[in-house]
Amino acid sequence: MQIIELLTPAYEVAWLPWAVQYFFLAGVATGAALLAAACVFAPAGSRLAQLTPVVVFTLAVAAIAAPVSLLADLHQPARFWHFYAHFTPWSWMSIGALLLPTFVTLSLALCASWWLGRPGWMRLVAPLLVLSALSIVVYTGAEVMVVRARPLWNTAWLPVNLALTGWLAAIGVMFIVERFLPAALRPQDGALQLLRGVTLALASALVLATLSWATLGLVTRAPSLMAAARLWSDFPVWRIGMVLSALGGVAVLAVLWAGRTRIGCPYYRVALGLLLAGSAWAFRWALFMSVQGVPKFGAGLYLYSMPLGGGGLLGIVGVAGLCVALVALASWALELFPARQVRSA
Repeated sequence: MQIIELLTPAYEVAWLPWAVQYFFLAGVATGAALLAAACVFAPAGSRLAQLTPVVVFTLAVAAIAAPVSLLADLHQPARFWHFYAHFTPWSWMSIGALLLPTFVTLSLALCASWWLGRPGWMRLVAPLLVLSALSIVVYTGAEVMVVRARPLWNTAWLPVNLALTGWLAAIGVMFIVERFLPAALRPQDGALQLLRGVTLALASALVLATLSWATLGLVTRAPSLMAAARLWSDFPVWRIGMVLSALGGVAVLAVLWAGRTRIGCPYYRVALGLLLAGSAWAFRWALFMSVQGVPKFGAGLYLYSMPLGGGGLLGIVGVAGLCVALVALASWALELFPARQVRSA
């Protein structure tokens, strides 16, 4: 019997868990921004207009927390300055250094306009916010899609999946933070049913996009699908993860379907929100962290153990704590300084 010993070197990952938090919060922020713009132009008293407080609430929290995660992922504060001092228009990260501050500014401007009761200002900001949100969707998807060394990433379907899962996470976060709003600002059951309908539409679009990626990949032998097939056949850990992802998607659809009569229950909404947000976060963890465990060339797995410090578990807990703190601060501020009633201009 011949024994062959394989040695796997320890490589540092290029994407730290901070990236997972950033792409998750960016998806939440863009989803909230697009829905906020729709709420701005909704007729007063309509079901869509009733969602404005919870949508603005979610937008403010995600728009503040997302850049914090990005700055942490850059490792060194000087790297952020280099994007401006040495602008490279062929780099999506450099372009994003211009797009992201614009998006955060417009998001906070819309939130402040709502708080001050300025519908005219909101209608001026909303179209610009839509364009800015779409630019963030393109930039965050493209900066990952352009990595040709990772065929699983190098597909036009990746930005689509990131966008749809991010928007589903945005609605999930809304179902959670709605419980922290003052009673007068909470949407009624009709508005919550509308939000559930939007969730069903987005979930259906995600299923359709996934099936289209698989079908076209089989027909054209796309490298992205071939990479996924290799992960399935060669790496049992990934096989388990893919099965769990499929089961998670079925669970989301089942819970959504059951919500036709349960949307009025706050515990159901919180459970649905956690399921939506958790699924989107897990998708990004597999996409950014698990993929890096697969070698670009050769066989085997790169060994990665998540550190307990700021570059790992503590960072994840820290971002979650920041979001909780922002929600608590905004809730406290709404109690002390209630938002003015927004009326049609």
